[in-house]
Amino acid sequence: MAKTFSKPTSILFMLFTIFFFSTYVIADEAPVFPKNLPPSSLGLKQQKLSHLHFYFHDIVSGPKPTAIRVAQAATTNTSPTGFGAMAVIDDPLTLLPGNTSKVVGQAQGIYTLASQSEEALLMVMNFAFTEGQYNGSTLSVLGRNTVFSTVREMPIVGGSGVFRFARGYAQAKTFTFDTKSGDAVVEYNVYVLHH
Repeated sequence: MAKTFSKPTSILFMLFTIFFFSTYVIADEAPVFPKNLPPSSLGLKQQKLSHLHFYFHDIVSGPKPTAIRVAQAATTNTSPTGFGAMAVIDDPLTLLPGNTSKVVGQAQGIYTLASQSEEALLMVMNFAFTEGQYNGSTLSVLGRNTVFSTVREMPIVGGSGVFRFARGYAQAKTFTFDTKSGDAVVEYNVYVLHH
């Protein structure tokens, strides 16, 4: 005579079986963390190289500065390089070097004096464009800026909007620097690959 399970035991056995097999099926169809996609699936087209030219106005003096020191180390004031000072910026980007020139965007981010042996900044900023075909798009800069070198080169590490998947470099060259106020105008030439 065959042994039969009680009704509650049969229901538990059936639920366990359904759960076990559904877990197996679900696990087999689970999403994969890395997945290769063709660039066209995101609407990406052939890469192009763009050159952007503008002037960066770093104003630390006056009633409405665009760069403000927000932190410093205990030893910053005795350091010959200002090591440890950090500023937050919202610097205008203009077509021409004059402060009344057309604004095409803002440089927004932070920089810090990051060297004990020379005046070198760590720059972490976005160029947020507000004019023309790049309006609403950004480029992200992360790099070293030795401010008294004639030309400094910093990497473009990404972007948004028109500049998604961007990479390239920015060359900075001081146009004017006021030793009394600390205000500076810097010429930028940016070369960026993007879709």
